[in-house]
Amino acid sequence: MLFGPKVFLFLHLPNNLQLGHFEKTTHPALIMRLVASAYTVADKAGAIVRRVLHSGELGIVEKTGVNDLQTLADRLAQQCICASLSRHFPKITIIAEEDLPAEEVRDDLSETGQAEEVLSKTCPAEYSELKEEELVVWVDPLDGTKEYTEGLLDNVTVLIGIAYGGKAIAGVINQPFYNYQLGEGAALGRTIWGMVGLGTFGFQLQEAPADRRIITTTRSHSNKVVTDCVQAMEPHEVIRVGGAGNKIIQLVEGKASAYAFASPGCKKWDTCAPEAILHAVGGKLTDMHGNAYRYDANVKHMNSAGVLATLRNHEYYASRVPQSVLHALKSD
Repeated sequence: MLFGPKVFLFLHLPNNLQLGHFEKTTHPALIMRLVASAYTVADKAGAIVRRVLHSGELGIVEKTGVNDLQTLADRLAQQCICASLSRHFPKITIIAEEDLPAEEVRDDLSETGQAEEVLSKTCPAEYSELKEEELVVWVDPLDGTKEYTEGLLDNVTVLIGIAYGGKAIAGVINQPFYNYQLGEGAALGRTIWGMVGLGTFGFQLQEAPADRRIITTTRSHSNKVVTDCVQAMEPHEVIRVGGAGNKIIQLVEGKASAYAFASPGCKKWDTCAPEAILHAVGGKLTDMHGNAYRYDANVKHMNSAGVLATLRNHEYYASRVPQSVLHALKSD
């Protein structure tokens, strides 16, 4: 046996390759993998929504009336989202808008990819140990269906929201027809996403002019209570458009100061993803009483007390809600 001088080899790793970081990048936290899957799935669902429109066969059915529609795009997009996510994350709870019969989902509707753009980000410490069974995913496969059938394509979004402990913590929004106004040949669609404690990605955050109160509200579900609430906020301008996801995008891109909908029309799948993105940039979404909504698996789906959302100055807009509106809308 030979004995020689002891030789110690010290390997210096740069910061981005040190062991802790290496483990995080090669073994991303569950929530990061789920959001990365939701990103690619939302993108695929957006492509389905475009394909159905271009086919000219929308397959429209009325659910509760002419303002509550379902199309073939809703059905196929939901199958794509739910089947793809449940295949990779079998223990998560998924709650989706459309009441569809249980059936085998076609292979071409399945998406297996995960967005590297998401996986490359560092998971916020408070979410790094989450388990599948602790998460609830709220899905609106086609938000703004009525507008979709009427050709108001910029109102349309695909929404995938993720909740933990009853709170919306991450969201993915696909706009299938983003850029459609540019005409033939334009690259259509974009996907934006965000996570509380991490930030938002895919759009440029911008605030509405500070000297103007611009209210965005419903286009097709208005009534006297909704109108009274909007007018009480003394708006300089009122925008009436479809889709909750679309309205939240208006807030974070500086096109509106507040989203006010004093009616029990919105559901949890309409607000979970948008709320997470809004909260990730310091905004706020509540009911008309100023109370937060919960997104546990066992909550009722209706947002019974309306929706008030802002990027800034939430207290001002909440203070302007008339007592008559508060009496008309019972908080959960």
